[in-house]
Parts: sequence; C-alpha cells; structure tokens
Amino acid sequence: MGEPEPVSRLTETEYLAIERRAEFKSEFFDGEMFAMAGGTRWHSLIASNLLRAVGNRLGERPCMAYNADLRVKVEATGLLTYPDLSVACGPQRFLDAEVDTLLNPVVIAEVLSDSTEAYDRGKKFENYRRIASLCEYLLVSQKEPRIEQFLRQESGHWLLREAVGLDATLALPALDITIALSEVFAKVDFSASAIRALHAHRG
Repeated sequence: MGEPEPVSRLTETEYLAIERRAEFKSEFFDGEMFAMAGGTRWHSLIASNLLRAVGNRLGERPCMAYNADLRVKVEATGLLTYPDLSVACGPQRFLDAEVDTLLNPVVIAEVLSDSTEAYDRGKKFENYRRIASLCEYLLVSQKEPRIEQFLRQESGHWLLREAVGLDATLALPALDITIALSEVFAKVDFSASAIRALHAHRG
C-alpha cells in the first residue's frame, strides 16, 4: 500500500483569495477549507427573524447586527467562519481593508441543525470562547421554540440560561435589549419536527 499523499495546507491569505471569489461559503481552520452546507427553509426563516428582532431593538445603540454573509475570525485559533448572527458594538475591528471579516463580535448566534448541532455546541463554541469581546452565545433550535443562551461571567465561566415557548422572552444583557421568541419563531411550522420526533421515539 502506498503512502498517503500529504494534505496541502493553505495559508489564510490563500484561503481569503479563494473564498472572496467563490460562489459558496467555506470555513477555514488549520490550513484547510470546509464547505458549509446550505440551510433549510426553517433555518433560513429563523435566522432572518432573529436578525430582524435583534436589529429592530438596537435602535440608536452603537451596535450593528449582521447575518451569515459576514465572516468572523477567531484570532486566538485562526478559525474563520460565518455565524448565523453576529453583533458588534462600538468601534468594530476587521481583518483587513476588505472589511468582510469581523474580529470583535459581542454576541454570536447559531441556528441548530441535525448536521451541525454537535459542532456548534462543541468545537465551534470552544473556538468562540476564545474571542475576548464575546459576551453571549445563542443556540437557536429549529425543532421547537427554544433558545439556549450562554453568558460569559467575570470569572471566565459561562452561565447557561434557556428561553422556551412562544410566550417567552430573552434578555440580551450585552446589548441591553429583550427579544420575544414569538418574533424569532414567527411563521415557523414545528409540526413536522414533532411528528418526526414522535416516530423516532416509537421506533
């Protein structure tokens, strides 16, 4: 059996040159590019609702909410990725003159899917925790009206809170706003997810 071919590693500069010309998004970590899967109908709707709910509440605050078109870099680890929502406040720092890679978000949110949930909860959050400016990380379900909120404490630990149900609200202290889950999950049909879960349980 022949020797496996060595993996050709890219530099960040090479990745950015490719990515800025590409028709689809790819993450970058440790010299490798990883194509990102497209989202479902409900994933897209929830992400759009969340962006609108947060953006509308910000008002005159010196904060900007961005969708998944804006790349974020974790400077401490080198991960470059596209959160479903990122919010930056005050002076914003970007990687270079292209102003398409944010370095200092204060809030990041990911809409969970079956294919990415383990990554979003695990390795990705491990990377995000290394962003010094990050105060809150949100994991948003698309199977039920539920948002898990991780809040950075002064000790450096992260506190978990949950908001569940269409009548629930969620305070985002880093932004000094409160959003309603009824807005985040507006027009989302959870019945299909519930039926799938029921059959999986019976099986």
